[in-house]
Amino acid sequence: MTDTPSNERDPRHPHWVYGHGSEPDPRFTLANERTFLAWARTVLGLLAGAVALHSFRVPSAEGVRVGVIGLLVLTAILCTVFAMIRWARVERAMRERRPLPAFSAGFILAGALLLIAVLLGAALVF
Repeated sequence: MTDTPSNERDPRHPHWVYGHGSEPDPRFTLANERTFLAWARTVLGLLAGAVALHSFRVPSAEGVRVGVIGLLVLTAILCTVFAMIRWARVERAMRERRPLPAFSAGFILAGALLLIAVLLGAALVF
């Protein structure tokens, strides 16, 4: 847990994360990486759901199906971006011994999934 000397550049990327502060406990860094991988699994699940809806043509209303598939893919894209940003912000906060950032991406994901569930539910009932 030593500071990197200013004349010695850390070879890891991104430099705006690794070029600051000191090394945190490796357990915390590895936990942060596991959280990032959990977000990646969520993205894969969203994309699998989009492929399933497309393949099985559910719901039968074409416009609703295309809309829900589009929302699933858009949510997957946003989750990927949020996961990368979240990983970097948490890693840098740990390195600088600052409080961890707020968990706003989870609420955005929950809202998007709620919207998708309501649309799918309405399309399957009516």
